[in-house]
Amino acid sequence: MTLQPQTEPQQQAMPIEPELWLRHYPDNIDKNADFNRYSNLLEVFESACKRYAQRPAFSNMGQVLTYQQLAEKSAAFASFLQHHTDLQPGDRLAIQLPNVLQYPIVLFGALQAGLVVVNTNPLYTEREMTHQFHDSGAKALVVLENFADKVEKVLPNTSLEHIIVCRLGDELPRVKRYLVNAVVKYVKKMVPSHNLKQYVGFRDALKRGKSKPAKPLAVAPRWDDLAILQYTGGTTGVAKGAMLSHGNLISNMVQTNALLSEFKAGHEAIIAPLPMYHIFCFTVSCMAILELGCHSILITNPRDIPGFIKILRKSEFTAFAGLNTLFVALMKDPDFNKVDWSKLKLTISGGMALQKAIAVQWQDMTGCTICEGYGMTETSPVISVNPPGAVQIGTIGLPVLKTEIQIVNDNGEVQQTYSPGEIWVRGPQVMSGYWQRAEATEETITSDGWLKTGDIGFVANDGFVKIVDRKKDMILVSGFNVYPNEIEDVIASHPQVLECAVVGVVCEHSGEKIKLFVVKKDPALTEAQVRDYAKSQLTGYKVPKLIEFRDDLPKTNVGKILRRQLRDEANVA
Repeated sequence: MTLQPQTEPQQQAMPIEPELWLRHYPDNIDKNADFNRYSNLLEVFESACKRYAQRPAFSNMGQVLTYQQLAEKSAAFASFLQHHTDLQPGDRLAIQLPNVLQYPIVLFGALQAGLVVVNTNPLYTEREMTHQFHDSGAKALVVLENFADKVEKVLPNTSLEHIIVCRLGDELPRVKRYLVNAVVKYVKKMVPSHNLKQYVGFRDALKRGKSKPAKPLAVAPRWDDLAILQYTGGTTGVAKGAMLSHGNLISNMVQTNALLSEFKAGHEAIIAPLPMYHIFCFTVSCMAILELGCHSILITNPRDIPGFIKILRKSEFTAFAGLNTLFVALMKDPDFNKVDWSKLKLTISGGMALQKAIAVQWQDMTGCTICEGYGMTETSPVISVNPPGAVQIGTIGLPVLKTEIQIVNDNGEVQQTYSPGEIWVRGPQVMSGYWQRAEATEETITSDGWLKTGDIGFVANDGFVKIVDRKKDMILVSGFNVYPNEIEDVIASHPQVLECAVVGVVCEHSGEKIKLFVVKKDPALTEAQVRDYAKSQLTGYKVPKLIEFRDDLPKTNVGKILRRQLRDEANVA
């Protein structure tokens, strides 16, 4: 397939009609997809486990978990939660795990027990963990033992009552399990010592849960009931929980699967290197593939490119979900061409902008076109995607089914095609709001259901959407949202810093990198001290790559720092 050129404003502008996208959907999209075939996520899960019982559901480190095994283990975990804790339906359970088999077991077990899942980045610092656990009111946490030392430190400042600790090899066969866990702890020394007192081991939790069957919920989850709290900066720097309901996630699953007409149910395998705690992988590589009976091959450490390539060489797969930086890293590896790409029929890109040169190179080297999509945590996440067979490189594709997009200028006026403005979205996948933040919700979602994305774009006459700028100050680093306010708050708390500002700088590898401008309070302050302080308070991808000291920062007449000016200066330099 030849990639079409990106949409450019060369045609006559026209009003954006409600049925615009339906007219331009390719024939391979199921325009009549049934959004009402499931009432909740448990029905999706139970149906898949019955239909594809003996098919592989997830695999990791060479160990395969069939749909039947997933059903049995998740039921055991649900039983443990019901019979051995005081957790009640509606309580929040945080999952702080990388891509390992324990993740889907815990996820579906928690949902069966009626709990709300709080996805948590395992690399969070103590400050970030404390905020998320406290803000969500999580009463339970499932965490990898590698991070138990942090849990011990933050525990007094949270409402956590139940801690379940996993070891990396818990779902591996006995000999391999002992070997992997020993190497991780004693050879690689990746498990810091801790004195976490009251916790239950994951394997012990499953053993206890197997003694009694899980209890059916007295009231089945409804379409609008909360299923997931997915934390994001939203339009400001304070991390907020996007409330995603069963209906939001089912809708986005249906919207995504409507594009996959070439997929044969129960016979596909997807490479899943992006973390499932991230909403993109959660929806695409966990929920959407579930209904299709796909096999999700979980990659625990995608940064180990040689190790990743070895897994690819041993695996048979038909789909790949990634992002620009990962495609770049993989194609640079000398063994990339030793991978058998002949069965690959779908490559999905999300999380950050896909560069044209990378898209062309991937197609040349694998024979598969990348379908770039666009989404937000607040939209479960998929808003639009380039349909397979009709890719327009440089665009974010067509809105998925039942999704409306309108382009609004600064005066609140809806624009015609080719006229740029802020992208507003409305559809069944749009969150109900931010957890316990009514004011932030009102600022983001209008009374008639339009979500303001903060991205500037335009719509062409053929319905394809192109992003041209970003209205908000968010920085996108390798698919992760980074908000200047959060970093500035941290750095400003350093006793030797007078004031600071953070902007994004264009980066070939990660999309953007973070630049920090600092005005010193103490002339002795060094770049190393600032960076070490940032590392102690922020997840790695939020730590500034560039630091510049200045005598002062540009400001408005009322004293507001001009980030836009700093960003322009940084990108010119």
